[in-house]
Amino acid sequence: MKNVAHAAAGTHLRNWRLRRRMSQLEFALEAEISQRHLSFLESGRAIPSREMVLHLAERLDVPLRDRNALLLAAGYAPVYAERALQDPAMAGARAAIDLVLKGHEPYPALAVDRHWTLLAANAAVAPLLAQVGNRALLDEPVNVLRLSLHPEGLSPRIGNLAEWRGHLLERLRRQIAVTNDAVLTRLLQELSAYPATNQLNAIHMAQTADQGEVCVPLVLATEAGLLSFISTTTIFGTPRDITLSELALEAFFPADGATAEILRRMAG
Repeated sequence: MKNVAHAAAGTHLRNWRLRRRMSQLEFALEAEISQRHLSFLESGRAIPSREMVLHLAERLDVPLRDRNALLLAAGYAPVYAERALQDPAMAGARAAIDLVLKGHEPYPALAVDRHWTLLAANAAVAPLLAQVGNRALLDEPVNVLRLSLHPEGLSPRIGNLAEWRGHLLERLRRQIAVTNDAVLTRLLQELSAYPATNQLNAIHMAQTADQGEVCVPLVLATEAGLLSFISTTTIFGTPRDITLSELALEAFFPADGATAEILRRMAG
């Protein structure tokens, strides 16, 4: 049974190395071990210690969830806990999330998990969702990407849909390349089938053809007026909990003075 476990761990290591597009020699140099020893680990001929498993996983930037799987494959107990945000042990992190979201008002901000499920949002988000055509998209659990790009979600009101859609799909592709997550792969297939443009898109392209934008904005038509946002993503710097390692805070800032003024009026 031990040999089987060692082979399984070796296969995991090899798959993650290939996913990172590294040769055995490149990774051996990165991990500061001999190529021969790495070859033995990947083939199951050598037994990796618990510390070696964690060291190699760190060098390969393996997500915490998959580091637990790698440890199990090697015959060791997982070391990373996965707690719900409501767990008392997460009180400090939960307070930090609430502080960031609340402090960002009157501009919208939200927290999502690894599958882009909405975990929390500040008060500025709800008014932007008031005109979502299919209210079922707002039933929990809400998938933020599906809500954004679904033809009955926000997409009919996104002025630069083709550009914003391309930005979101590329982010999703990069996330899949890092995690190899099957749920995200299915989500990418679903979202890729949604329409790539709408009636507002051609108008927006004609109006902004000569503007030198410094980043991809989100242009959203609302009853209060046309809003233009730039976005930032915040993650926890040194998480040791799986939930925190997979959580991201998406904050939207006004890209122009008109958007800032409209958001202040909406909040008032």
